[in-house]
This record gives sequence, structure tokens and C-alpha cells, in this order.
Amino acid sequence: VAGLALTHALHERGITADVVERSPQWRPEGTGIYLPGNAVRALRLLGLEEVVTARANRIGRQRILDPRGRVLTDIELEPIWGGVGACVEMHRADLHEAMRSATSNVAVRLGTTVTQVQPGERVVVGFTDGRTQEYDLVVGADGIRSAVRRLAFGAAQPRFLNQICWRYVVDGFPDITDWTARVGTGRTFVTHALGNGRVYCYADFNTRDAGWSGGDWRELFAGYAEPVPMLLALGEGAYRSPIEEVAQPRWTAPGVVLIGDAAHASSPNMAQGAAMALEDAYVLAEVLAESRGGQPISDALRSYEDRRRERVRWVQDQTHRRDRTRRLPAALRNLALRRAGERMYRAHYAPLLPPP
Repeated sequence: VAGLALTHALHERGITADVVERSPQWRPEGTGIYLPGNAVRALRLLGLEEVVTARANRIGRQRILDPRGRVLTDIELEPIWGGVGACVEMHRADLHEAMRSATSNVAVRLGTTVTQVQPGERVVVGFTDGRTQEYDLVVGADGIRSAVRRLAFGAAQPRFLNQICWRYVVDGFPDITDWTARVGTGRTFVTHALGNGRVYCYADFNTRDAGWSGGDWRELFAGYAEPVPMLLALGEGAYRSPIEEVAQPRWTAPGVVLIGDAAHASSPNMAQGAAMALEDAYVLAEVLAESRGGQPISDALRSYEDRRRERVRWVQDQTHRRDRTRRLPAALRNLALRRAGERMYRAHYAPLLPPP
């Protein structure tokens, strides 16, 4: 997401870039993705809103229930995000395809990644296809296990957040039309309406064991009210992954910059991974365009990091707070959500309402 967004933004500003992708073929994969209002605003700033949201399903409310289906919080999203952007759900493959269609005039070298990144005034880069080239700037938009981060900065391995998750998409549920989380003790099951009866299911479970193998994960949600049992019956092939974050102390080195998950991957409980990546791309393209007037690239990179650091830190801090709230004793957590759920939501997202 970060790489395609930046590619488009740079091309629109007349800045050429070589784009490499480790996958040997263009085969968008994944499950679902929720884009809050600030993500859609970033798409608008990037000139990508129309092409992306044409494939998305608008979400009008977010609900939090207990496992028996009793409502703890029901939040109408328009009063919160209406002045910023729509909140939408879509299949991740549709997002990738939409963004690739907007960058189809930019060549992508598939099946290629970096083997060397030597920061400097001219950055020396080695590739798996045997080539070595020099660049004014190298952007690491290569995800949570970024090769650019490892080669140029040599630190900040992803940190396990004591949760694992399962994700999958099902068809045939037209009655599911919103975003609903069902919170239990140490586990949460979320349904996201993708439109036309498709539903993105996300489940997570608290554990200190990143390789947890306690049997069929679906048994963790035994006793949850419908439609969870029907959805679980279709989840045998769910994609499983640990939930991790990246707390990279520096995002820039001479001629090198990190964006998106490569710089600051975080828990998905704020649904801000794609939003922060899109905002990163917009801000980086903007400062690089300004630098063509004679400003050194190092100044542009410093400006990028200064503009983005506090906003990203807020998101990561809030994900930690939200996880602590979810881990409260069920009675106390449910009481807090009933009495102050919308107020808490507004407080968590308030700093993200102004533009990046």
C-alpha cells in the first residue's frame, strides 16, 4: 500500500522512481481491510480516492458486543468522520488492484528485492537479480520485515504483542452490513461487511506463545452467539499470524527513508496501518517535490520525519491503551464501554481528524 501510493504521488509530481517487488508475479492476495476516514482523506490527497472507493463498501457504524450479542457500544461514524472522509471496507486484493491500476504507467520489477543498501549522498543498492545501481534516494516501503530497514539501519526487529490472529473472507451473509466486534475474555471476533454478502472475519487471542498450537482455534470462540458459529464453520483455512509492531528509532539515514509498516507497524486495533502508510506517502511526496527547488534531500527527509513522528506515536500509544482496556476484567470493561464507549472512541481518534 505504501509503495504504490508513493509511486503514484511521485509520478504525479514528475519524480521518476524504480520500483521493485519481491513477489515474482502480480497476484494481489490477502483478506479484508478497514479504512477509517483519515485513510480515505489521504487517498483523496493522493488523487486515489475515486478509484479505490469505487470498489469499497461504506460503513456507517461500529458496534461492540459481548459474546452473547448484547450491545456494549454503538457508534455512528458520520458525526465523527463526516468532515474528514468516509469509512469503508474492502477486500485487500481490490485495494491493491485499484492502486496498481492507477500506477499502471510505472514499470515494476517483479521477483526482485535488495541485497545491499549503502547510505550516502548517492545510495548504492544491490539487487537479487545481480544489478548494482546508485540512487539519490531509497525508500523502504517493504513491510514489517523490511529488507531496507535491516540493511540500512540494522535494528528494530518486529516485537510480538502477545496476540495472534486469524483472518478469512466468506460469502453469503447479506444481513451483515456494518463493523461489529464481539469481545470476550482475552479474545475478540470481528465481522467487517465487504458488501454483496461478503464478510471479512478477524479473530484474535491473547497469548505469550507466538507459535500457539492449542488445537482448533475456532474452539476459543465456543459459546459466542450467532452469526459467529456459522462464520466459524467456514474458517478452517483462515490465515494465521502473530500481531507485532515495529518501534524503529530512526526512519531516515543519508539518502534512505522508511515509510508504512517498515517504519512503524502497529497493532490493527486502531485500523490505522494503511492510513498511516497512505499519509506517509503523501507527506513524503510533498516534501520531496518541495526539495526540487534546491533544498537538500536530507532536509526534506528531516521534515518528513518531523511531520509524521508524533502522529504515528499517538497511534501506537493508543493501540497499547486499547489493548489494556480489552484486558480489563470483563465486568469492568463492559461497564466502561457501555458508559463511555463513544467518548473513548472520539478521544482515541481526535488527533487524527486534522490533515497529516
